[in-house]
Amino acid sequence: MQSTNLQSTNPTTTRRGTTLVIGANGKTGRRVAARLADAGWPVRPASRSAETRFDWVDESTWLPALTGVDAAYITYYPDLALPGADEAVGAFAELAVANGVHRLVLLSGRGEPGAQAAERRLQASGADWTIVRCAFFDQNFSELFADAVRHGVLAMPGGDTREPFLDAEDIADVAVAALTDDRHINQLYELTGPRLLTLADAAAELGAALGREVRYVPMSAERYASELVSHGLPREEAVAIAELVAEVLDGRNAYLTDGVQQALGRPPRDFRDYARAAAASGVWAPAETAA
Repeated sequence: MQSTNLQSTNPTTTRRGTTLVIGANGKTGRRVAARLADAGWPVRPASRSAETRFDWVDESTWLPALTGVDAAYITYYPDLALPGADEAVGAFAELAVANGVHRLVLLSGRGEPGAQAAERRLQASGADWTIVRCAFFDQNFSELFADAVRHGVLAMPGGDTREPFLDAEDIADVAVAALTDDRHINQLYELTGPRLLTLADAAAELGAALGREVRYVPMSAERYASELVSHGLPREEAVAIAELVAEVLDGRNAYLTDGVQQALGRPPRDFRDYARAAAASGVWAPAETAA
């Protein structure tokens, strides 16, 4: 589902150069790249596997990706809140500005000191910056946790904490607006969905959309890390992500904002609409039984 109205009024930008999209295979990156391309903006998708290779741990890939572009959408892998991310984002932003790339839009997180350190580095770079600070993505349930939902058991940290789950389609709309309209320069948008839901509430919404039970089972960060390792994630990375999930879902973000309304002039999409659309797409359909 893609918005057809990214701006409530005419954009004011005169920039028409190429936009570098880092993490162009990711949840928001692929949506941002598609929206820009559909609107006729030149796009350079970049990732570790794209034609334009970009790797946060290999600085030799940074300058070639930046050459010939005048804006960049920045997503950090594996997560902006992890140690060292702020230094990498700061160094990248400084390199970008030094090479004439001044419009930088950063995907950030809520309630994460590490992410906020990266935001400060971006703001200090001299760029025309926009920060898109986001709640927990709806699309985690259809991408990262798709197998869990498919099997009807969502097991992860979080307990009874309420979270304002946010649709990645809204994030992409805000990011594209920031990349294409000067009115968003030097703005920090904190984005949430329109409702606070516990993970049990989210599981119930998913079950209602699917027509079968999906239940939430609380899990410690330690056990969750082990589950991530069993699915192929390196242990160090799995532990860091599990601890981050537990930290973010500890209640610190249990409030709503009007960031989507501020940026786009419309309310955010509701989790129920996301769940129904995702269910209709077949993403959680049971695997075919082998003959």
